[in-house]
Amino acid sequence: MSLYTITGAQLAFGHVALLDHADFSLEAGERVGLIGRNGAGKSSLLKIVADLTKPDDGLVTRQQSLTTVYVPQEPEFDSDMSVFDAVAAGLVDARALLDEYDAVAHALAETPEGEQHDALLARMNTLQSSLDTTDAWSWRTRVSTTLAQIGLDGEARVGALSGGMQKRVALARALVVQPDILLLDEPTNHLDFDGIRWLEELLVSQRAGLFFITHDRAFLDRVATRIVELDRGRLLSYPGNFSAYQTRKAQQLEVERIENEKADKLLAQEEVWIRKGVEARRTRSVGRIARLVQMRNERAERRNALGNVKLDVGQGEKSGKIVAELTDVTKRYGSRTVVDRFSATVMRGDKIGFIGPNGAGKTTLLKLILGELTPDEGKVRIGTNLQVAYFDQMRAQLDLEKSLGDTISPGSEWVEVNGTKKHVMSYLGDFLFAPERARSPVKSLSGGERNRLLLARLFARPANVLVLDEPTNDLDIPTLELLEELLTDYDGTVLLVSHDRAFLDNVATSVIASEGEGRWREYVGGFTDWQVQRGRSQQLAQSDAQKEPLKDAAPKDSATGRNAQRTVKLSFKEQRELESLPQQIAALEAEQKTIGEQLEDGSIFAKDAQEGTRLTGRYAAIDDELLMALERWEALEAKRK
Repeated sequence: MSLYTITGAQLAFGHVALLDHADFSLEAGERVGLIGRNGAGKSSLLKIVADLTKPDDGLVTRQQSLTTVYVPQEPEFDSDMSVFDAVAAGLVDARALLDEYDAVAHALAETPEGEQHDALLARMNTLQSSLDTTDAWSWRTRVSTTLAQIGLDGEARVGALSGGMQKRVALARALVVQPDILLLDEPTNHLDFDGIRWLEELLVSQRAGLFFITHDRAFLDRVATRIVELDRGRLLSYPGNFSAYQTRKAQQLEVERIENEKADKLLAQEEVWIRKGVEARRTRSVGRIARLVQMRNERAERRNALGNVKLDVGQGEKSGKIVAELTDVTKRYGSRTVVDRFSATVMRGDKIGFIGPNGAGKTTLLKLILGELTPDEGKVRIGTNLQVAYFDQMRAQLDLEKSLGDTISPGSEWVEVNGTKKHVMSYLGDFLFAPERARSPVKSLSGGERNRLLLARLFARPANVLVLDEPTNDLDIPTLELLEELLTDYDGTVLLVSHDRAFLDNVATSVIASEGEGRWREYVGGFTDWQVQRGRSQQLAQSDAQKEPLKDAAPKDSATGRNAQRTVKLSFKEQRELESLPQQIAALEAEQKTIGEQLEDGSIFAKDAQEGTRLTGRYAAIDDELLMALERWEALEAKRK
């Protein structure tokens, strides 16, 4: 039986139908990713499931005593509250029961036998039963256990935490309730790569039903067992992860296009027929006319797919071949070294991603490259003819009181992109803003719409260096994919800070990653390439560290030296392990291929949802096992040589 079901839901704001006779259900143990365009109504649907709002119409069914917890995009806390108290706030109902139980117990002790005494006793028994059911007696232990699980210091003050750590507090506050359904709106916002990876593992291990909104495609691939798309008021369900959804969606859109073309062609033929001469009209059938009227109505009601953002960046003049050259650059803030003796050369056309935990110094390094900061030591040589355009993740460049039109083209109704003049209304239309919104203030826009407006402003200005600080936040997936295509084809230089792993893989030609303690290193390729190369480097470093003591301990005697040399060769056990690894790797790849075929088919979720969930988790786990096996094989091979 489903935990939660919506049947025939309708919800509209003004004349826009966000839900149009939509159906949705959530099974126990399912992890459902909700995707759709900005403004499609995803957050509204999440709030309906959370029982924070109601649909205009439709039937909502939920299991009795169902516990649902909702974590919004931007959780709010009292900044002076301790982390322990903030997490314990999730158990406010249980604590209220305990407080009432204590009050009734005191009243009972002071009340003589009689009618009032019996009523208090009955209430006490009811409260005790509720406390036993919810395990409220041990609420402090539950809070402490959850804090330990999530890695939080209960004594810390919430206001002193970073955005990423506050997100962890919000998740802890939700998980301490031990809900049946966990609802998350953009859970990866403010989390760095380690935080996102931690969250993935946490959610995959949870038993609660999960319904979440995210535009992080790698996160959807890792966590979701089903994708639900909110498209033109309808909820469309796709078993499997995001990669499986992409394949099925492409097939579905092609079928829809062919059917619409057939319907339009038939309608056109019928319109010609109905307009024929007098002789033809004498013989026309009543049934055929009725069918024509029906076809006209169906055509009018058809809600065509929303248009896509038309991205076109204003290309400035070419910069010099070298954009920036850094030699042994060091930058400190007080006693903390943010950049330590870093050297690199940024060439025209490079697309560089910056990777590191929050607070590592990515923005500082960017400013050093662009010449906006002076290093404490070392030398920075800036290239010639640089035209830099910025995308600011905090959207500080936007004046909330200005209209959209004035934001794009102050004092003019025209904007010029690549030598072509466009009316500002038409240009805003390329970014899916209706003409009537051109005079609306920026403050009326959602987060995703503000990001789209920033992109519109960014691309309206000629530039040969784009600096993008978290451009993917709040952007829907179709816009993300178009932005990827644009940046890939862009002739200029791109400096990119993003926690979207798929975006980095698809755009970056190299990444500059924080190695800790102010050390930075450049790697060829995107995020996945960096992970693999970093893993190999760490393995080699460990291998070298093991060799060093052997070298130091070896005396000058040649025989002893030969014995020392042999100690770094493979042991019998390692030799056997090396021989078995290729077979192990092949078996893992075969298993993953088989599971992939089962998940791609999708029928497994209809037959056995629990088995589908298990297979999805196993598919992701094989990735880690394969990487470990490959790295171990390389380490043993290097040791043998």
